[in-house]
Amino acid sequence: MAFTLEKLLRKNILYLKPYSSARDEFQAKAEVYLDANENPFGSTGLNQAYNRYPDPHQQALKQQIARLKRVAPTHIFLGNGSDEPIDLLIRAFCEPGQDSILITPPTYGMYEVSANINDVRVLRENLNEDFSLDILRVLQHARKEQPKLVFLCSPNNPTGNVVARIEELKYLAQHFEGIIVVDEAYIDFCDEREFSALRLLYDCPNVVVLQTFSKAWGLAALRLGMAFASEPIVQILNKIKPPYNINEYTQQAALHALQHASEKELMVEEIREQRWFLSGELQKLSFIEEIFPSETNFILMRVKNANELYEYLLKRQIVVRNRSNQPLCHNCLRVTVGTPEENELLLQALYEYTEQLY
Repeated sequence: MAFTLEKLLRKNILYLKPYSSARDEFQAKAEVYLDANENPFGSTGLNQAYNRYPDPHQQALKQQIARLKRVAPTHIFLGNGSDEPIDLLIRAFCEPGQDSILITPPTYGMYEVSANINDVRVLRENLNEDFSLDILRVLQHARKEQPKLVFLCSPNNPTGNVVARIEELKYLAQHFEGIIVVDEAYIDFCDEREFSALRLLYDCPNVVVLQTFSKAWGLAALRLGMAFASEPIVQILNKIKPPYNINEYTQQAALHALQHASEKELMVEEIREQRWFLSGELQKLSFIEEIFPSETNFILMRVKNANELYEYLLKRQIVVRNRSNQPLCHNCLRVTVGTPEENELLLQALYEYTEQLY
C-alpha cells in the first residue's frame, strides 16, 4: 500500500505557518543580542547564566544522538519526554471528533489520554492471554477502521515483553496506509537490541520510533524524549511544537550524559543482573502465581491478592505499581528493578508476608 503523508495530515496543519522565534530568524554568532527581549544581566541566584533562549532545534544534541543511533540528525525530533511527540503526532494527524488511533492493551496509558484530550477516538486490539501480539489481527482491525496511527509499545509496559519483531513491524508498515508508532522506552534493557525498529526508518517512511533518556540513561527528571522518523514527519513535528520545548539545562545535561555512554551501559548491565536475580527469588514465593518474562527494567507478577499485597508493601514503605485494573492483568503488580539494597528490602518484606499467610 502506498503511504502518502499529505493524505493523512490534518489540512490546517498541512497549510499552517509556524511561529518563527528570534533564534529561528538569526542562527549565527553575534557580539550583541537585542532581538529576543532577554534579560542581558544574567540569571537570578544561579552561578551559570540561563538568560538566553536555548537552541530551538537542539542541533548540537541531535548531532551526538545521531552518531550514537546511526541515523541522520534530520530524522530526529526531541520532545519534553516521549509524551510530547505522542501528543504532537495525534494533533498533527487526527481531526478532533473524526479520526481515531489504535492501541493494544494492556499498554502505556498516555496514548489513550492524549487521544482523549484531543477528542480522538481510541480503538483497541488487546494482546493475547500470554501478552503476545497478533500482528495480522491488528492489521485487519486497522484496515477496517482506518485509524490514523497505531501505537505499539515494545518492550511493552506493563507486561515487559517484546510484542513485535522487526519482520512483523515491517509487514504491518508496508500493508497499512497510516502511521506506525513503536514506543521503545525500554529497548536498552532488551536481551537483543537489534529488535529496535530504528532499522526500519529508511525502508518504511510511515514508522515512528520513540525512545527516551528517562530509563536507561537515568535522566527521568530532565524530561527528554526522542522520536525518530522520516524527514517529512520530523518537519511536521518541528512545525507544531512550542518554540523552545527543550530547555538549555536539559540539552547540556544530555550532551554530558552522551559523553559518558559507557556508564549507562554499566548501569543497564547491573539492572539486567538484578532483574535476573529478583525474578529467581520471586519465583520461590508461594503466593506469587506467575512471573512474566521481562525485557525491561521491571517485572510483572501475578499474585493471589494484589490489592492486599500492595497495601502491605505500602505499610512497609515500599511502593510498587498495582496494574490489576488493566486488561489481562488481574491481580498483577509491576515491580521496578531497584538497587541490590532496595531489592533485598523488597524480598525481606515479601518473606515476612509469607510468614503471615501461614
